[in-house]
Amino acid sequence: MISAVKKTRGSKGNNHRNHAVTKKNISLKSFKRKSWDEYFMSIAELVAERSTCERRNVGCVLVRDKRIVATGYNGAPAGVRHCYEVGCIRGRMGVASGERHELCRGVHAEQNAIIQAATFGVDMSGAVCYTTHQPCFICTKMLINARVKKIVYQEGYPDRLAIAILKEARIPCVKLQ
Repeated sequence: MISAVKKTRGSKGNNHRNHAVTKKNISLKSFKRKSWDEYFMSIAELVAERSTCERRNVGCVLVRDKRIVATGYNGAPAGVRHCYEVGCIRGRMGVASGERHELCRGVHAEQNAIIQAATFGVDMSGAVCYTTHQPCFICTKMLINARVKKIVYQEGYPDRLAIAILKEARIPCVKLQ
């Protein structure tokens, strides 16, 4: 059984001191608490809602010691018109997903999270990267150099080079089921 605190009205403005404790019949067996991986991935999904990419909405959360140190989503650099305003260059050129990243006008979610951490002087060493999509090769190299210790992703991405270099760097890259 879980105890719940119920506020009761106090006199003379002392509302914060007068609480009545009531018991609720909540079975602990039916209570489903998210794992840390699920929790931080949920936040990455929320961050992805800020994305301005026409092809894929990606969110990234960098976490160290179970504390969020930075977030990022994919979109155009600050002060530059967004893809939804000017259209997708890669789409117009017929570039397949996972190829020719340099043609993208947007900054990737993982890159934006690393930039945010660096801008505020936050050390990312030993952080876990939670990202809605497997990082591309460019983001993977940046995450390796930022000394991220693990990557957890939700959706795959067609980039075999990224997976190969993570194996070589001995950094686990785990798909969240």
